[in-house]
Amino acid sequence: MSIRRTAPAAIATVFALLFFGLGNYLGARQTADSDSQLAALRAEIALLKRRTNDIAGTSGRAVPTTVAMSADDATRAAIVADVKRQLQDEMGLLPVNLIRDRSRSFVELYSYDDRGSSSYGTAGYLGDGYFITVKHGVIALNQEGQSDPRKITSIKLMYKGQLLAARVVDAGDAKVEVDPGDWAIVKIKEKVDLEPLNVNLAYGFDFADPIFRLGNDYSKGIIVSTGYVGQRTSNKLVTCLTDGHPGVSGGGVLSRDGELVGIPIGRMQGDYRFSFILPLRPEMFRKVSRNLPS
Repeated sequence: MSIRRTAPAAIATVFALLFFGLGNYLGARQTADSDSQLAALRAEIALLKRRTNDIAGTSGRAVPTTVAMSADDATRAAIVADVKRQLQDEMGLLPVNLIRDRSRSFVELYSYDDRGSSSYGTAGYLGDGYFITVKHGVIALNQEGQSDPRKITSIKLMYKGQLLAARVVDAGDAKVEVDPGDWAIVKIKEKVDLEPLNVNLAYGFDFADPIFRLGNDYSKGIIVSTGYVGQRTSNKLVTCLTDGHPGVSGGGVLSRDGELVGIPIGRMQGDYRFSFILPLRPEMFRKVSRNLPS
C-alpha cells in the first residue's frame, strides 16, 4: 500500500519540476526576444541620426498594367507572410478581433493628376463622411520644397468595390512631404457603413511602446503591421520601427487600446523598416463636424 501511495506523489513531483523548468525557459526566451527588439530599435534610431535628410513620403505611384502579375503575386505573398510572422510575435498585445474591427475604418485612397498619372494611399474614417489622410496624397507636393507643376484633379476613395469622389476640406501647411503640416481632411457626399475611429490626442508615444499600423500596402488593400515607437524628432514627428511600404501614407497608427493616435507619413529612403509618424493634433479636426476629445 505504501508503494502505491508514493508513486502518484513522485509522478506529480516530476511534472511540477518539468513545468517549472519550462516556465523559466519561456520567460528567458521572451526576455531575450524583447532585448533583441529594443536593440534593433536603438540601432535604427542611430541610423536616423546619420540620415536625417534621406526621407520620402509613402504614397505609392501607380504602375502600368503591363507589369507581370507574377511579381505582384510574389509581393503580396511576401507581405502576407511578414504580417503573419509579426502578428505571431506580438500575439496578445491587441486582440485579433479588435484589429479586424479597426481595419474596417480605413479605405484605399487614389488620386489622379493633370498629367495622366495616379498615386495611392490610405484614409481613416472619422464619421459624417470625413476622412483623415496625408496632404501629399491629395495635394501635389515634393521633397525639395520647389513648386510642383502637377495638379491633382481627382480624389477617389474605395468603398465596397466602388470609387467614391472626395474633396479636400482642410489641410496642413506643409510645402514638402514628411512634414508636421503633411495632413489633410477629405469628405465624401455618400453615406457609408463604416465605424468612426476613436481619436486619442493625448497619446505619449513613449520609447518602445508597441503600436499597430494599418495601410494600403502596395495598393493591395488594408494590411496591419506591428511596430515600436522610437523617439520624437526635432520637427515634431515620431520615429517608429515598422514598415513604411508605398501606399501606407495616411493610414492609421493605433495604440494597444485600438485608438487612432497618429498617421504614417514617410520612411527612410531605401529602408522600408523605419517609418515616420505624425501625432494627431487638435487643429487637424477643426473642420470636422464631430465631437472629438480635446
